Amino acid sequence: MAPSPPRAHYSEKELRNLYPSNLKLEQVQILLRHGERAPTSARFENTGLAAFWPYCSAAKQLVSVTMSDNSSTWSHSQWRRHLETFDSHDNPVLVSGPRGEIEGMCNHGELTDQGRRSSQALGAYLRSLYIDQLWFLPSTISDPEIVYLRATRIPRAIESLQETFGAMYPPHSRSRIFPPPAIILRARTDETLTPSNGYCKRFAQLARAFSRRSAERWNTSTEMDYVNDLIGKWMPEDGERVAIDSQPRLSGILDTINSTLAHGSGTKLPNEFYDKKGMAIINRLVIEEWFSGYDESQEYRALGIGSLLGDVVSRMILSVEKNSKENSGQIKSLDGTSASINRPNATVKLGLSGCHDTTLAAILTSLGALKLETWPQYTSHVSLELFRKAEEPVSAAWKADRIPSPGGSAPHIRSNDGLRQPFLPSKDTDKEEIVKKAPSIGRKKIDSLQPSARSKLDGYYVRILYNDQSVSIPGCKAPGKHLDGNESFCTLEAFKGIVDKFTPLHWKKDCRSNLNDPTFPVKPEPAGY
Repeated sequence: MAPSPPRAHYSEKELRNLYPSNLKLEQVQILLRHGERAPTSARFENTGLAAFWPYCSAAKQLVSVTMSDNSSTWSHSQWRRHLETFDSHDNPVLVSGPRGEIEGMCNHGELTDQGRRSSQALGAYLRSLYIDQLWFLPSTISDPEIVYLRATRIPRAIESLQETFGAMYPPHSRSRIFPPPAIILRARTDETLTPSNGYCKRFAQLARAFSRRSAERWNTSTEMDYVNDLIGKWMPEDGERVAIDSQPRLSGILDTINSTLAHGSGTKLPNEFYDKKGMAIINRLVIEEWFSGYDESQEYRALGIGSLLGDVVSRMILSVEKNSKENSGQIKSLDGTSASINRPNATVKLGLSGCHDTTLAAILTSLGALKLETWPQYTSHVSLELFRKAEEPVSAAWKADRIPSPGGSAPHIRSNDGLRQPFLPSKDTDKEEIVKKAPSIGRKKIDSLQPSARSKLDGYYVRILYNDQSVSIPGCKAPGKHLDGNESFCTLEAFKGIVDKFTPLHWKKDCRSNLNDPTFPVKPEPAGY
């Protein structure tokens, strides 16, 4: 399905309601689904839907890095990509579009031109909010270590991240000392940015069990009968019913429906596929198949998304510890601003992660924050914001060290032409002592913390936004576990306590454990507590 366009500027009233003056934004981590793409495989060609779509202009102008003759320098090699497939007699033929074009054809699952545009629109929205309106981030970026960029190895996730960050910080807003942004990738065996059915054996086992349960529950139901009456005649094998585990699977059918809805009239299915009641049924059943495990099973949450959320909380804790008085050794740059010199653990202000629909749904469901009714749209995003109770109204605190930019555009941090200078220790700072200090909390469980460490979390709050709408975690609704008068602001202590319960300490080991144990919990293990 096509994503809704990002909203325009918030009004002053909306901004005050969303960002109370008694809270100061300290960090934001955003996990974004990639933009629109072609279907992950060819389906329903018997309806006239093309197997390959002509929506990928990037294929006309690809660039690769090649080594020069002397092997000490690099150059850029430009090239075009054509796709090849089989004809009806297994002869190789070039893939072509409806008008015979061979340029710009999309491979299966590839980010399309529309996906790039919507990712750029998301980045422009994030710049509007966090830079132009909130003044949380500098309008001109100089320090690469305030930003954490990560993506899965799948090209559409990397490219969507690039488009989003590129719109947040286009070339003119990057200082001359800002290097090319570094995007963090992980090997397949270390990947936690998307649930790992391929590597994590125990998680794959659990996922199959919950999928089989959904198939047994729904394959012969009146709801599935309705779907079959609509689209069953286009199933590729005569007599095969649409089912949770049919070929194509019900989730694959939904993938093709959503991909066609996001693109042009030349790539559409018959009208029956878009029947509102039928789509509501398909969404509900597929969401249950894929995500009910996160809602019901602590082990499912731990293996599927716990390691990722543990990383998210760890970055929050690092930000808190950098602010704590006992670990606040600071140095001053030449422009008078302060920054930690422990650069390998520099405090991240903005995290952007290019990921997938399964990532976002796993996060929201594992926290009990939202009962999804429709599959996450392209460019959907989950934002986790960290706040600190302000000693003075934020509006005054934020404006104190900023000056208006020419023409009334976003303010920028007061410095020498917006550049952050090399860091130098102040006279009373012992650099070696600061570097020796390490975070004292990290991934330690909340219940194991000493009172002195636990007290560092006081006055900090976490809010989760899904597509710019705040959601509430049920375990944060009790008195004392949220900001007075607003349940969407969970105390950091309560939030960490909830995430701790399904953050694995040895994820790879756990992935190979309990393979002979029951796949469903013996007693209820509801999410969000």
